[in-house]
Amino acid sequence: MSKRKSIVAATIAAVIVLSIAYSSINANIDTFSNTVRIGYFPNINHAQALVGVANGAFEHALEGTNVQYKIFNAGPTAIEALFTNQVDITYVGPSPAINGYMRTHGEGLQVIAGAASGGTLFVVRADSGIESPKDFAGKKFASPQYGNTQDISLKSYIIENGLKLAEYGGNVHVLSAENSDIMILFLKKEIDGAWVPEPWGTILVKNANGKIFLDERDLWPEGEFANTVLVVRSEFLDKHPDLVKKVLQAHVETTLWINEHPEDAEKVINAQLKILMGRELPADVIHEAFSRIDVTYRPMKFSLLKFAEEAYELEMLGRDKPDLSGIYYAAPLNEVLQEKNLSLIE
Repeated sequence: MSKRKSIVAATIAAVIVLSIAYSSINANIDTFSNTVRIGYFPNINHAQALVGVANGAFEHALEGTNVQYKIFNAGPTAIEALFTNQVDITYVGPSPAINGYMRTHGEGLQVIAGAASGGTLFVVRADSGIESPKDFAGKKFASPQYGNTQDISLKSYIIENGLKLAEYGGNVHVLSAENSDIMILFLKKEIDGAWVPEPWGTILVKNANGKIFLDERDLWPEGEFANTVLVVRSEFLDKHPDLVKKVLQAHVETTLWINEHPEDAEKVINAQLKILMGRELPADVIHEAFSRIDVTYRPMKFSLLKFAEEAYELEMLGRDKPDLSGIYYAAPLNEVLQEKNLSLIE
């Protein structure tokens, strides 16, 4: 073969390789643009995700779109996955959402709906001697994670009742432990109480000699506060508002179904927990725990503002007072609600 022919052949081969690579890149782009990755926890506060996965609500609303799910056990991990492009939308607690929003100066995520209200208990050991906040001195309590929603609520409650945390020179100790470890600490009498989400509050009462000291709903106007919210990565919202709206359609429809069929919802949720965690909850535990949760799509912005203020006072949000004026984006949710003749969100 002549040198000229060799050059031509090499050029043709290079063009073919580049064409294949370009087609592959385009295919990946098309696949990504037609995929929604949804994160959630194996937690009854994430009821819409558990039920929606079980009955195919998201696939139905997103027909023709590849729907993928990712399971998390902690809010900070879910937010990190959002920012590292591993998920597009996730169910998460208010405090991790606030931290993520502040960390990216309001550019990384937005809250597009609420998911759950209530469902948090302050449980103390029945033999702890605690009858009122004045008995907290010298006691040791636990929350599921430093800086999470329950941690902030517990520490703020202690301070509001005139006591001082050990980390600031006081004599009330708060440690962080996984919910399952909190139960072990209860049984070993190594802690006196814990501020935990359901169903762990009910589990501590039924299985670890706990008693309910406070239902957090009692601290909020009309007993309502955001326990779980639905957040979206801002970049995904900008590029795919149609997909975000479809996720919200599934979210709203599932919320309505759960509230219309609470007993069926409990069974579906328990079945999903068994799939995800290898075991289901006793029926009486899930029924009692679920009775303390209001499944909703309302964002309840007022509670996020209060959580942010409390986190700031606890020096968990840096030096600058948090500005959450842009954390909510209600437009796509209101479009869905308007189409269903439901009351809009302000």
